[in-house]
Amino acid sequence: MKTYKLLLLLIGVSIIGCSDLEEDPVGRLSPDGFFQTPQDIQTAVNGAYTHAINEKFWGRKLSVALMLRSDMVDLASNETRRMEMNDLTTLGNNGMISEFWPKTYQGIAAANQAIAGAESVAADETIKNPVIAQAYFIRAFYYFHLVRQFGDVPYIDAPITDADAAASISKTPAAQVYENIIADLEYAKEWLPDTQVSRAIPSKGAASSYLALVYLTMAGTNDTAMFQKAFDEASEVIMNEGLYGYDLDLDFQNLFNADEIDASVEPIFALDYNNFEAPNNAYDQIAPMTGIRGDDRNSGGGWSVAVPSFAVYDTWNALDYRRAVSMDDGASINGNLEFYTNFTTSGHQFAKNRPYIAKYTRFPGAFARGNARATSHNYSMLRYAELLLIAAEAAVEIGDNISALTYMNRVRARARMGGTTLVAGVSTTVAPSAEPAALPMNYMVTANDVLEERRLELAFEGKRWYDIARRQLGATAFGATGLEGAKSDFSATDYLMPLPADELDRNPNLLPQNPGY
Repeated sequence: MKTYKLLLLLIGVSIIGCSDLEEDPVGRLSPDGFFQTPQDIQTAVNGAYTHAINEKFWGRKLSVALMLRSDMVDLASNETRRMEMNDLTTLGNNGMISEFWPKTYQGIAAANQAIAGAESVAADETIKNPVIAQAYFIRAFYYFHLVRQFGDVPYIDAPITDADAAASISKTPAAQVYENIIADLEYAKEWLPDTQVSRAIPSKGAASSYLALVYLTMAGTNDTAMFQKAFDEASEVIMNEGLYGYDLDLDFQNLFNADEIDASVEPIFALDYNNFEAPNNAYDQIAPMTGIRGDDRNSGGGWSVAVPSFAVYDTWNALDYRRAVSMDDGASINGNLEFYTNFTTSGHQFAKNRPYIAKYTRFPGAFARGNARATSHNYSMLRYAELLLIAAEAAVEIGDNISALTYMNRVRARARMGGTTLVAGVSTTVAPSAEPAALPMNYMVTANDVLEERRLELAFEGKRWYDIARRQLGATAFGATGLEGAKSDFSATDYLMPLPADELDRNPNLLPQNPGY
């Protein structure tokens, strides 16, 4: 095993306008002597961010895995590793896991280097600590994904420069990982400013919002104390939404329009792409993964891989504007508007006669490669509507029905406002409607009500699988009456994925494998 004494800093970051990130390996820089100023810390932090935008993390592998593991997305291709994700039969040698696991730890390593290097910088804490806080935030962000996917994982909080130390790494219990995530976010909350020049740079409100989501996740199905913490944290942000600059965007479509979202007040923390095909796959491919082959748009349409389940398409109220934004059942193929039942015969031989996910294919902005790869999208990792629903769900569990109603109704009111979107490639103004209806003040909100609202509001955004896992909904979601029917013999061990087999081969200290694999 190599001794890692050099830091590969991935830099090339512009903080002009929307602060897009470019991943550009410029060389190996020794930590010794590199960290002289707060800007040097920021350079290292920027390197930590860039791993998140990589195709091996959110750019494709992780985002698509989370979609397929949910009950809202089907697989329209026959590629083995994706079939395993879709069917919940994932093996330890699955190529998707073996790519986003190391990419996640590369992001963590870069954050650790920034934190350690900051110790060499002589600067006032009021100048230095807000930069260090970004590193704590992004480290928490990475570990929060890992612990929800794998449970017990190696927790590394400092650079590893010794081969023997690297070889002795073992797993940390999930409970301790969560404690460390909370500590990192608390530090970030203390030192980050109320606002930043871009939602791709974490703020105090982003740290607090993530704390709320972490507490909600830890609450599971019945931990009232954790639900109270989630409610308190979310409520603090909501009460100070003006200070943090948060609100619901008036048009739901703007959240998935690369030309509009930079001006939106709704994203809390986003991964910001910039129409740049950076080295090492540091760009996104979600639009082609969810688009239809043969579509005239985006220089070749999509790849017909991840599609909505028919039950999602059939049961979603057609008057809900979010449905029109989230899915489409028509496309322009060879200059003709075609309904989804005719995609195969009128378009590409590998097209599928399925409705498709429209959130990422309609307004990708400028893109660097055909099929809308390397787009200008901002992907919201957490947005204000979700924070309102975090507060609503926690409010239900602590017996505060008024708050639950208030926050649910805010989200539903925006959905009724309508807006302008594309339907089958044609610009269409969707008029305000009566759906989803406002909940009356005597209505008793249930946790299932909020989870259903989350399912629709956050459709295809990588959230649904985590909701299924934290609320232990698998038996119902993947049963015979679920949205996809019985996709496998679901068991409780399916809530976690297997640890990568190659990591276990390299380091037996990571054994045993997760149960069920």
